[in-house]
Amino acid sequence: MKAFMDDNFVLQTDTAQQLYHGHAKKLPIIDYHCHLDPRQIAENRRFDNLGQLWLEGDHYKWRAMRTNGIDERFITGKETSDWEKFEKWAETVPYTMRNPLYHWTHLELKTGFGVNKLLKPSTAQAIYDDCSAKLQREDFRARGLMQHYNVEVVCTTDDPIDSLEYHIALRDSRLSGNDNFSVKVLPTWRPDKAMAVENPAVFRTYVEKLSDVSGVSISRFADLLQALQVRHDFFASVGCKLSDHGIEAFYAEKYTQSEIDAIFNKVWGLRVKPAMTGESELTDLEISKFKSAMMYEFAKMDAAKDWTQQFHYGVIRNNNERMFKKLGPDTGFDSIGDFQVAKALAAFLGRLDAEGKLAKTILYNINPSDNDMIATMIGNFQDGSVAGKIQFGSGWWFLDQMPGMQAQMNSLSTLGLLSRFVGMLTDSRSFISYPRHEYFRRILCNLIGNDVENGLLPSSELPFLGQLVENVSYYNAKKFFNF
Repeated sequence: MKAFMDDNFVLQTDTAQQLYHGHAKKLPIIDYHCHLDPRQIAENRRFDNLGQLWLEGDHYKWRAMRTNGIDERFITGKETSDWEKFEKWAETVPYTMRNPLYHWTHLELKTGFGVNKLLKPSTAQAIYDDCSAKLQREDFRARGLMQHYNVEVVCTTDDPIDSLEYHIALRDSRLSGNDNFSVKVLPTWRPDKAMAVENPAVFRTYVEKLSDVSGVSISRFADLLQALQVRHDFFASVGCKLSDHGIEAFYAEKYTQSEIDAIFNKVWGLRVKPAMTGESELTDLEISKFKSAMMYEFAKMDAAKDWTQQFHYGVIRNNNERMFKKLGPDTGFDSIGDFQVAKALAAFLGRLDAEGKLAKTILYNINPSDNDMIATMIGNFQDGSVAGKIQFGSGWWFLDQMPGMQAQMNSLSTLGLLSRFVGMLTDSRSFISYPRHEYFRRILCNLIGNDVENGLLPSSELPFLGQLVENVSYYNAKKFFNF
């Protein structure tokens, strides 16, 4: 019987072990998409205890705890202590077996804190005390955790109206040579709110803020684009190289400029003279046309700067209206959607390709039924200018687990080129999520190693396969994003 989470965890064959330990294990981490708070990095946050580090904002754990029958006050309750919440998490962990949380939890304990015990009620207090004590050390603060995991680059997720003051402070400190923190912390342009006209009141408030930070007086659609361009240029000046878009589906409605001007005027004009009930609402077609126009304009901006555009699509968000009103977004009430996207995606990419304005692109689906569609779609728009210019992104969110990552890599392998894949990212808000890169690398090495052992790939090509593993784990991303 194989031991749980030993040095060869996930690695089922000698070849897989050779590939991981000889090629993947020691490579730096490029985490090109995450949701870390740059302020916490700049200020080098110290975490009071393990509960604070592990459970703050982690909706993966929150969902599991709710499913396990834990009362909400032990999950998000402000009146409950960190220890009480951690105790309930420890009570839940044994019930997460076969959920990726079980693997992630013990990988994080092992690689972050050197703890090899299983987390359960009987071990909770000792693990909590041991790890909380270590968190008081300088090398276990936010920056220390990043350096411990050999992180080279991190790309956060930032709104166009963000000041990026913490990115600037980190950059200036690194370039001055007065700081031994060498990790590059770069912003990512996430302009979702600038196209969210489905909620006119919120959209108008956002545009007013955009006008303030950009210095552009906005009264027309053209002014909106000018203000966004000013902010896009500012992001580039702070080192931004990627955009990211969180969308339900792709938008590629045909529209005229006069239609988009009219839609913007319909929404924006209401800030001065509120309409009668119902007049402020846009039709579904108007919303779709406006989003189509905005996605096109954003894509042009990215292509002009040789940025990479990322699209995370397919989530139905905030399904529990009662809990959304109580806790807000990103609290564990989102689901996989079943949107029809292939035709719109092809039209969106096709228009940009025809006009010579298609930037490097990464597509992340959340419904596994879209795997083969995405794997074939990316092949339609490769143009030979960049290896793997259009990418099938790593298994995301609900697919960020062993079967999900295996399925994504199998589809990419059979219908595209796994060798040109830019690999893993955490998509996390936590400073202790970096073992997800290790998890991915082990899964990658196991897939390839099993093929060699089964005679599906030639053992004589192990040097090339070792380089493939290194490329997918690190070098492809470094080159693709020009880091």
